Amino acid sequence: MGSESKSPLVRIVDDDEGVRQSSAFLLGAAGYETACYESADDFLKHDDPARPGCLLLDARMPGMTGLELQDLLDSRGFRIPVIFVTGHGDVDMAVHVLKQGAADFLQKPVDGDRLIAVVEAAVKRDLERVEADERDNADRAAFETLTAREKEVVKLVAEGLQNKEIAEKLNIAEKTVKVHRGSATRKLNVRNGVDIATLLRRIGVMN
Repeated sequence: MGSESKSPLVRIVDDDEGVRQSSAFLLGAAGYETACYESADDFLKHDDPARPGCLLLDARMPGMTGLELQDLLDSRGFRIPVIFVTGHGDVDMAVHVLKQGAADFLQKPVDGDRLIAVVEAAVKRDLERVEADERDNADRAAFETLTAREKEVVKLVAEGLQNKEIAEKLNIAEKTVKVHRGSATRKLNVRNGVDIATLLRRIGVMN
């Protein structure tokens, strides 16, 4: 992943050109890179939702609405935080989009400081998600470097078994268990059984 694809991008999707320009100016002055789209279709054609950041989205637009775009992104597995910014909202709509996972719901006209604060929180959350995903992917790759026996041993370690118990369960010498455990610990870059259990649960190897 290149440096550009890692840097956060604030997308602004609104059919009102004035809103797009004013939001882009405000956020640009606050140090954010922005990209403006006049419709949901325009966004889908030209944007990379896998790039971290957030999405400022008008709820009601010609063609595909903001609500429909949120549902579509969710169905495709894209997880960028969505901030609804609309002059047509109501309480029911706010409750709906927040239940669907929106980061926030703001009524136009939005106070500039409030908008920047909400964007800052959303971008921070998304960068943390990307960092966690990269860590988990690295840990999954490290786990796959283990031998079949090392995988057996670390799974039993994660279940709380001691070396002697693992040796009896696998019908091997306790010394051999220690060798496999030490090798796996180095490959996984962990220190103890608690770390092993945490890692295996995080990457989905164990419940």
